[in-house]
Amino acid sequence: MATVNRPWWQSGVVYQIYPRSFQDSNGDGIGDLAGIVERIDYLAWLGIDAVWVSPFFPSPMADFGYDVSDYTGVDPIFGKMADFDRLVAALHARNIRLILDFVPNHSSDQHPWFKESRNSRDNPKRDWYIWRDPRPDGGPPNNWLSLATGRNAWQFDPATGQYYFHAFLTEQPDLNWRNPAVRKAMYDALRFWLDRGVDGFRVDVLWHLAKDPEFRDNPINPDYRDSDPPWRRLQQIYNADQPGIIDIVKEMRQLLDSYPGDRPLIGEIYLPRARLMEYYGPHLDAAQLPFNFSLLWESWNREKWNAPALMRLVQDYEAALPRGAWPNWVVGNHDQPRIATRLGAAQARVAMVMLLTLRGTPTLYYADELGHESVQIPPERVRDPFGINMPGGTQGRDPVRTPMPWDASANAGFTKGEPWLPLAWNAAALSVETQKHDAGSMLSLTRSLLALRRSELALAIGDWAPLSSGDGILAYQRTWEGRSFAIVLELESRPKTVRLGDGINGQVALSTHPGRVGQRIAGSVRLDADEAVVVALTD
Repeated sequence: MATVNRPWWQSGVVYQIYPRSFQDSNGDGIGDLAGIVERIDYLAWLGIDAVWVSPFFPSPMADFGYDVSDYTGVDPIFGKMADFDRLVAALHARNIRLILDFVPNHSSDQHPWFKESRNSRDNPKRDWYIWRDPRPDGGPPNNWLSLATGRNAWQFDPATGQYYFHAFLTEQPDLNWRNPAVRKAMYDALRFWLDRGVDGFRVDVLWHLAKDPEFRDNPINPDYRDSDPPWRRLQQIYNADQPGIIDIVKEMRQLLDSYPGDRPLIGEIYLPRARLMEYYGPHLDAAQLPFNFSLLWESWNREKWNAPALMRLVQDYEAALPRGAWPNWVVGNHDQPRIATRLGAAQARVAMVMLLTLRGTPTLYYADELGHESVQIPPERVRDPFGINMPGGTQGRDPVRTPMPWDASANAGFTKGEPWLPLAWNAAALSVETQKHDAGSMLSLTRSLLALRRSELALAIGDWAPLSSGDGILAYQRTWEGRSFAIVLELESRPKTVRLGDGINGQVALSTHPGRVGQRIAGSVRLDADEAVVVALTD
């Protein structure tokens, strides 16, 4: 690809690794940092630009690492700091950046800060967390609900006679981000990792850092349905996304900008589109990439996955972006059902083409490049506390966090021990080694897409324009300095001939179906069911 004066993350592709499930190096059944190092050549071969690694910090593992007890360490489950340093060096040697998951909203209740905080009401760290007196009847300070259990989010501490707030598990007390000492301590943690070579951060539940200082009750949600998670009984108004939050994000951004190398701040933000855009900052001085989950929601099931809705989604998102802001896209992560389960195997291939050809930075969840589906977990092996604690006993997020299948050996090459979660029943057929040798596999398709994107600036940073969204077809164009591509997606699982327009000619550069590359296109293109094509246009 020709060089342009753009931050690397605008043309780059981010690959998320859930470290417990990527590669186990010591036979304990749990993936670790040394395991990622073992598989780095795969990442380079695949062609991604950055790795986002979910938390590996010291933790009691009440929420598998999202309950941090030390923000500047490595949990022994995942190895040692020397393993982290080896990971940074190995990635950088292959020109791959490292993005860390930062979890600033809450710590573990085993963090030394919280242990001090709950010692007494006058402890110097008392105000590092959110403590409130009971209501006159002795009940919780307000009606806020835990997103992890659906029950009241306040835990009474008999020793000090107050409640502390936890937006998630009881073991995850929320930090008080209105306290400057808390902010300084967390920024020091960011500096620690930046000084060790980290290239950016994905910030967990970023919009939760600012709560209503008056702690008002949340209103009843009139749109709540019995099928919704129980925490949706209330509108999430006062417990998150409050005034002052953008100032906090800007402070984080300033810290990252003080280091060389265009280190992005990626925010996990589940908010309506208009509010999401505020997190770019008034002068694009907050988060470079507030996570855009709209495509993930639209792909939740086949009924919502239709051409008019997707075209409207992309156009509305592009129109809402602040001037100069860079978009981003995601169709899977460690919290949501896998795309191949939501849409089926054939349309998951179409979704991969869409993810990697829209304008913006895509994030690819590990094993989605294999077409991996969510794995049914036997009840006795459910590990996720969200699944265990929620009424009704769901499987939580375990089905999307199962081990990566590498080959046809025992435990698919993931571990020599007992894997912490079951592997997919078809792990051997899904495996990297099997798909590497199949030109028609999902892995081969993904690698070809990444290579094409890397070689063509039009697909990496080019302008986006709609072409068509009728008769089950979604089509759009990417253009950069005279080079143009048409991307045509068939979404209804039936063959069609798509009229692109007079004068739109070219040849197929990539297809989800084998045997199409190089075919000439003149004004129209014939698509098989569940086919997506990328057409290099000519004058």
